[in-house]
Amino acid sequence: MKILTVSVLAWMLCLTTARVATAQKILQLVQVENDSSYVEDHTEDLTLRLFGSRKYTYYDMKDRGLKEEVLYRPNSANNVGFGVNYKFIGLNFAFNLPFINNDNEKYGKTKFLDLQAHLYLRKLVVDFYGQYYKGYYEAAATRRISNAFPRKAVSLRPDMLNTDLGLHVQYIFNDKRFSYRAAFMQNEYQKKSAGSFLLGGEVFTWQLRGDSALVPHDLNVPGFFGDLPFRGTHTVSFAVNGGYAYTLVLARYFFVTASVSAGAGLNHTKLRYSDGRPSTAGWGWAFNNTIRLAAGYNSSYYYFGLHYTDMLTRSDAPVPRAHQIFGTGNLRISIARRLALKKPIF
Repeated sequence: MKILTVSVLAWMLCLTTARVATAQKILQLVQVENDSSYVEDHTEDLTLRLFGSRKYTYYDMKDRGLKEEVLYRPNSANNVGFGVNYKFIGLNFAFNLPFINNDNEKYGKTKFLDLQAHLYLRKLVVDFYGQYYKGYYEAAATRRISNAFPRKAVSLRPDMLNTDLGLHVQYIFNDKRFSYRAAFMQNEYQKKSAGSFLLGGEVFTWQLRGDSALVPHDLNVPGFFGDLPFRGTHTVSFAVNGGYAYTLVLARYFFVTASVSAGAGLNHTKLRYSDGRPSTAGWGWAFNNTIRLAAGYNSSYYYFGLHYTDMLTRSDAPVPRAHQIFGTGNLRISIARRLALKKPIF
C-alpha cells in the first residue's frame, strides 16, 4: 500500500510539474519585450476610442466551367460606438443607428448576431467568428473587390439563413519590432517601419439554407452547379496558412499596414435538397485567405485610422468545376486617445 501511495504521489507530482512547465511555455509564447526603438508600449495606459464599424458576411457560388456566378449578401448594419483598452482587457460597445443603414425595401431586412473577436497578442493573432444571419439578397456581379459595401440588389431572399463558427490562429515571428496592436487595437505605437512573416492554421464550419433552391429559378444558365436544386449547404474546412505583414511609417506619425496570408487544406461539403433526393457530399480542396489593411495617424497620445479585416474560405463543391465561397469581415474607423495613469487600476 505504501509503495502504491508513493507511486501515486510521484505520478501527481510529475503531472503537476508538466502542467506548470506547459503554462510557463504558454506565457513565454504570448509575452515578449518589444524593441522600444520600433514599438512603443501603451498597454499600461488607458486607451479610449470612438468608432464606426460595419461587420458583414457573404456567400458566392461559382461555376468555373460556365464562368458564371451567383452572389448573396445580407443587409449588413452600420454601427457607431465607443471602447476602452487596458492591459489585456478590451471592451467595445456598438449601437445600430437606423438612419445610417441601408434601405430595407431595397435590400431586404436582415436579422443577425455577429460575434467577431480579433485578439492581437504580441506573438499571436487569434480570430474567432460566430455568426447568425437571416435574410439575404441576390447581388449583381461586379468587379469591385471589397465585400464590405452593398451591391445592386437583383432579388430578395428573406428565407435564407446562415450560421458559422471559425477559428484562425497565426504566429508572428518578428514580434519585437512589428506590432499588429498599433494598427488594430491602438494600445501601441509603431515608430519605425517593420514587418513579419506569419504561420498558422484555421478551421471553419458554416452552413446556409433556404426554403427553396439556392440557385435562382430565373438564372437561365443551363448546367450551372449541375442544375442541382439544393436548398442547403454545409461545409467544414481545415487549412494551414502562411503570410507576411508590414507597417510602413511615414513622417514619423503616419502609417500604412498591410497583411496577407493564404492557406490550403481540405473541406467536406454536403448539399441538401428539397425534392426528397439523398444529400450529395464529398471532400475537396479548401483555399483560404485573410487580408488586413490599416492606415492613418498614430503617436504616443492619439490615433486616427481606418482598419479592415476580411476572411475568405473557398471550398470545392461536390459538383464538377464548381466551388463555394464564404467570407466575413469588419470595416472600422477609429479615433483614440491614450491616458497615462498615475497608479495602475489593477
